[in-house]
Amino acid sequence: MAHVSAAERRPQLIKAAIDLMTREGVTAGSTRAIAAELGVAQATVHYTFGTKEDLYRAVMEQLTQDLVTQVERAAPTDARFEDTIVTLAEALWHTVLEQPASYQLLTELSMFALRTPRLQEALQGHYRGISAVTAKLISEAAERTGHQLAQPAETIARFFLAGFDGLTMQHLSMPDEDAERVCLRALISAVLAMA
Repeated sequence: MAHVSAAERRPQLIKAAIDLMTREGVTAGSTRAIAAELGVAQATVHYTFGTKEDLYRAVMEQLTQDLVTQVERAAPTDARFEDTIVTLAEALWHTVLEQPASYQLLTELSMFALRTPRLQEALQGHYRGISAVTAKLISEAAERTGHQLAQPAETIARFFLAGFDGLTMQHLSMPDEDAERVCLRALISAVLAMA
């Protein structure tokens, strides 16, 4: 391949890592395999990211940003508070149904990060970021509609994400669309009651 700057190579390597690990799992994501996926030298991966853990961190960030962007696009600008929360939760659930491989990879990376000291900070950053975005969307909906939150937005976000992660894991493990719909509605109702 022709010389490509590290800045240009970075998104290509992230995509190659996502493609490979989505197909074959996190354990298949060696720097050698990721380099082969893109057709570059293994040294290119190390030059661009430094370590495999740094590449994994970038993969987590990219997957998360892609999902956040999709949900933020769905945020209504003129709906009541309750309707906004329903729309956002349903938009997020829609990403699970349409992109289960992304959630499976994020879950695998999260479990891998729990046992990898160099990735634990990235995992904490991932969850802090997701919580912050969720709290921001809740706060913005409350401010826009004049809704007074009964609990801090951060607490509501944490509660919602805990339930949502559980529903996601169940969907990945033993899908049941009817039960999932009922559980999602119950989770949304509980979030709205808390708010």
